[in-house]
Amino acid sequence: MTEQINKSEILFERAKKVLPGGISRNTIFKLPHPDYVEKGEGCIVTDINGKEYIDFANNMASLIHGHAHPVITRAIIEQVSKGTAFTMASEVEIEFAELLCARVPGFEKIRFVNSGTEAVMAMIKSARAFTGKAKIAKVEGAYHGAYDYAEVSQTANPNNWGDEDKPNSVPVAVGTPEKALEDVIVIPYNNTQKAFEILNQHQGDIAAILLDPVSHRVGMIAAEDEFVEALYHWTREQNALLLFDEVITFRVGFGGAQQRYKVSPDLTAMGKMIGGGFPVGAFAGRSDVMSVLDPLQPKVLLPHSGTFSANPVTMVAGLTAMKLFDHKAIEKINLLALKTKELITHSIEKVGIKACVTGEGTMLRVHFKSLPPTNYRQSFLNEDEAKALKIMLTHANEQGIMLINTCSMMLSTVMTINEIKKLVDVLEKGFELVTQQLPSLIR
Repeated sequence: MTEQINKSEILFERAKKVLPGGISRNTIFKLPHPDYVEKGEGCIVTDINGKEYIDFANNMASLIHGHAHPVITRAIIEQVSKGTAFTMASEVEIEFAELLCARVPGFEKIRFVNSGTEAVMAMIKSARAFTGKAKIAKVEGAYHGAYDYAEVSQTANPNNWGDEDKPNSVPVAVGTPEKALEDVIVIPYNNTQKAFEILNQHQGDIAAILLDPVSHRVGMIAAEDEFVEALYHWTREQNALLLFDEVITFRVGFGGAQQRYKVSPDLTAMGKMIGGGFPVGAFAGRSDVMSVLDPLQPKVLLPHSGTFSANPVTMVAGLTAMKLFDHKAIEKINLLALKTKELITHSIEKVGIKACVTGEGTMLRVHFKSLPPTNYRQSFLNEDEAKALKIMLTHANEQGIMLINTCSMMLSTVMTINEIKKLVDVLEKGFELVTQQLPSLIR
């Protein structure tokens, strides 16, 4: 056991000398040190100490087929042997574009980039170029990556989020330009009346409304049909665009989360799972809007490029992964997720804890609340809920269950009911630990 601890400690000490905080992304940071990976295969990840975990994090929802899927791996190796990046276009990017556009009726044209953040950033800039307006509106608390304008309000708290009828534009990073805050209008989730009251104060100035249809940070609750349709029609009246961030939610269905709605967004950002395990981003939508990028136009309104955009390794990996994620695979994994939700709910009731589980498709999240939250403010953790979350995450990690740090789970197609039963057993024991240490959370 000492040797195992020392392996991680030694790596972390090395890392702190060359990396801020010893890591390259804060989402994996924890004390006394992060976990370091040795390998992953299927839904099992092995760390450098030889400990195995069932992976319900799947690299923050980016691995829909788990680790080292043999079909994807073979396709990648074949491409790598031919080269990894060129100052030339490739046939595979056309094939991948054709596949994605065929899956979603609203995808008339698509542009590949290198991350979800980059996809959202380029999508916002495209909306501005097309409409000639600067302001955007977004849902309070929703996460859309690291772009100044996209990240506003994602870490708001009771001390700074302001009145519910008019939420503040709260920066994430110190030094965020005041102009960026002024140009981001924050609206409440699934509350059409209050959203309209805010939006109508900025008529004529808003280029687009940015919406995550199943917002992880807001509570992993789907945007209501009425809310989405109302925002869509408001943008029609205001010469604005409706933008969907499906970087995470595209895994919900064959055509993403948007397939459930009667209206379609003008542009959609994607990332994570469409890369087949490689860094990727893309945004797609109406041809006339996407034409702002078109070098064949007399004037290019948004010159756009990226050295590794549409690199053939990512394109091959993504194309292969998305071919595997067909109707049959989606139906099977979504049914498994429904069963998971049912079993977790049963454990919650059995233990008698103030908790619930939310989610859509392959995405699930446990809240230490009696009722599912419907917006960011309701999903915000109080002191005891934050303690409960820490207890559960520590327990799950010790028991070899890897979760996202909000107590969220992202299933992969290689999982079976056996992995689900192990997950539920660990969660149930975690619920018991929470009630023992925090009596306030006994139902």
